[in-house]
Amino acid sequence: VQLQASGGGLVQAGGSLRLSCAASGRTFSSYAMGWFRQTPGKEREFVARISWSGGSTYYADSVKGRFTISRDNAKNTVYLQMNSLKPEDTAVYYCAASRFFERPVYTDWGQGTQVTVSS
Repeated sequence: VQLQASGGGLVQAGGSLRLSCAASGRTFSSYAMGWFRQTPGKEREFVARISWSGGSTYYADSVKGRFTISRDNAKNTVYLQMNSLKPEDTAVYYCAASRFFERPVYTDWGQGTQVTVSS
């Protein structure tokens, strides 16, 4: 599946952004989806994932209660709603697809979208 992330930008601390990840192909609904982020010099960090149906989600502790992952299989799109943003949330955000949810193996990645949170 091919993925295209969008929605990044510059926002003040405490603000909100919603990222989108549009997928091509008719099998999107069979994939679990994840969001990751990366800052220069650091390894890519898991943020959130969602099952193929949207019924199960899982979050990194650093974003729990502030970020919400969701999906619309009719639109082949997964979202990441980010609220109460902090400067430490600044990163390039990537979406990824996995055939599995409980033990994901991400095989397809989007190109990334920059999120910058100013203090």
